[in-house]
Amino acid sequence: MVGIVGAGPAGLLLSHLLHLDGIESVVIESRSRQEIEATIRAGVLEQGTVDLLAATGVGECMKREGFVHEGIYLRFGGATHRIDFPSLTDGRSIMVYAQHEVIKDLVAARLAAGGKILFEVKDAAVYDLDSAAPKIRFHHAGKLEELHCDFVAGCDGFHGITRPSIPSRLRREFTRVYPFGWFGILVEAPPSTDELIYAHHDRGFALVSTRSPQIQRLYLQCDPDDEVRNWPDARIWEELHARLETSDGWQLAEGRIFQKSIIAMRSFVIEPMRYGRLFLAGDAAHIVPPTGAKGLNLATADVRVLSRAIASYYRTKDESLLQAYSQTALKRVWRAEHFSWWMTSMLHRFHDESAFHHRLQLAELDYVVTSRAKAQTLAENYVGLPLE
Repeated sequence: MVGIVGAGPAGLLLSHLLHLDGIESVVIESRSRQEIEATIRAGVLEQGTVDLLAATGVGECMKREGFVHEGIYLRFGGATHRIDFPSLTDGRSIMVYAQHEVIKDLVAARLAAGGKILFEVKDAAVYDLDSAAPKIRFHHAGKLEELHCDFVAGCDGFHGITRPSIPSRLRREFTRVYPFGWFGILVEAPPSTDELIYAHHDRGFALVSTRSPQIQRLYLQCDPDDEVRNWPDARIWEELHARLETSDGWQLAEGRIFQKSIIAMRSFVIEPMRYGRLFLAGDAAHIVPPTGAKGLNLATADVRVLSRAIASYYRTKDESLLQAYSQTALKRVWRAEHFSWWMTSMLHRFHDESAFHHRLQLAELDYVVTSRAKAQTLAENYVGLPLE
């Protein structure tokens, strides 16, 4: 049996994939089902993620309600340039489908199949990770419970309990904190664009995305220590219009802003992603800035590798894929970290940035939109490297 800590995308998808291979798992989660399904987070799904969800029977809502995007727009110097994904990646694209909707689909699939998800768990802790019988102990429904596992999957996010359970002498952490954040809003308005707009401007970065025909998601670069109360609606619209202005008459649709938040920007990786019979996946092992839209997709790739390794062990008792898990996963993680860092560094204004550096950013952007090779690099990474 596999004990899974965390009912986010990584934990739920891992449980689902193990179920398809006939392997029992138990997912424990500190939050309620209502909370995890109501926590609104953006979602840009790579082609491989879309294909995996569809192939494993949890893609019906995604195919019905998601938005296929075949490119993105880069906007700088008042002009807009489109990166066409299919022509650069042998027909691949992305799907805009919110992360909390993916969670809803996975929870429904696990419960329909009789899967065990324990919500509102308290005081969880993991033990005997370096033995053949790791354990998870927690309180649930007023009772102390203990799971005896063959393996434990740490899918409990950056602030979870599993990563700190690895002895500090055996783990190495790599961190990059960016000197800016994203001020994000949800707004009731019609779409202003058919595909995401990434804008570089003297006043800072801006991003235009869509959530539904009625709800739009917009971001603008801000001070990470700023406060939401310092951003009245009028100031938000003034900044967005300034940073997104073009010379072709494009207009940003305004509406009622009903959610505001500030997102810090950081990169983080732990090595290795395994300790004994504990395997980390998703945000428990790595964080990427949202510029490259890699977070959910990296979690998907992690558990794809991990589920196959666990299934191989149960079939043959061969641990070679389990032993290779960290190395295999980290190869993709560092590629995604580099891509996310590159996109972030190319599009944002840095506080100590010189005019020289600003011109270098513009030269890089111009190269991306005029060189097929450079555009292909962006497109291949954005739609995602193959999961196989």
